[in-house]
Amino acid sequence: MLPATFKLCAAISYQHLRNMTGLRRQAAVAISQELSKLACRSTGPSTWINQVRRRSSLLSSRLEEKPFSEMEMSYIKQGEEALQKSLSILGDQDGWKTETVVDNGDKVLSKVLPDVGKVFRLEVVVDQPLDAVYSELVDNMEQMGDWNPNVKEVKILQKIGKDTVITHEKAAATPGNIVGPRDFVSVRCSKRRGSNCVLAGMSTKYGAMPEQEGFIRAENGPTCMILRPLPGSPSQTKLTWLLSIDLKGWLPKTIINQVLSQTQVDFANHLRERLARTVAVSC
Repeated sequence: MLPATFKLCAAISYQHLRNMTGLRRQAAVAISQELSKLACRSTGPSTWINQVRRRSSLLSSRLEEKPFSEMEMSYIKQGEEALQKSLSILGDQDGWKTETVVDNGDKVLSKVLPDVGKVFRLEVVVDQPLDAVYSELVDNMEQMGDWNPNVKEVKILQKIGKDTVITHEKAAATPGNIVGPRDFVSVRCSKRRGSNCVLAGMSTKYGAMPEQEGFIRAENGPTCMILRPLPGSPSQTKLTWLLSIDLKGWLPKTIINQVLSQTQVDFANHLRERLARTVAVSC
């Protein structure tokens, strides 16, 4: 029965059968049933059965997914490109210069890239487990304006699948209005692989969100945050934030550099305060 089942599954790879949803679902269910029977005949499932079962489960879940439009696929691709480019930048350890070092160990580094311009890299340790940090930055991203004074609003414009969103962010003016209000339209993707998380993004075009009165439409990206448990201390999280922004308008580079590096330092402090309040409330 199992060989016949795999033949059934193989049949759905042909283009003229791919659209037969019932047949695809039947194949996935049949494979699952046969693997369960095999598992019952032995003291324990073999490695290959475990592997196939996992792939069968993945197949079943994918059968229920709705196909993406051409535009949605372009956004997914942009998010993936932002992720890969950000990781490539962070992976190159050469050429980074220190911008700021805080007494608690937080530091901001920078380097100039020919095709991107100046990028900033924040490295901090947060005294909260990774899941708590991830939840605040991803699941609750629209609440960022509640705890980060540098952000007026973050709004999700569209969700695409499980990993990709289009957002509109309004940044607050700096003290003294040295840098006036900016806004961004971004595509963001989040990936979790084992104990590591990557949150990446870049500016994009979105027809339903034209330029807003009172704001200069700035551009960001590639940008990303990497979260990983601190080695030897799973209750703490190492956060690395790559920031790349073109604020547009006429601004001296010295002011831009000072504002962006200070924004990263402030973000780390505001995030710590937010997480501490959240934990206190939950207790």
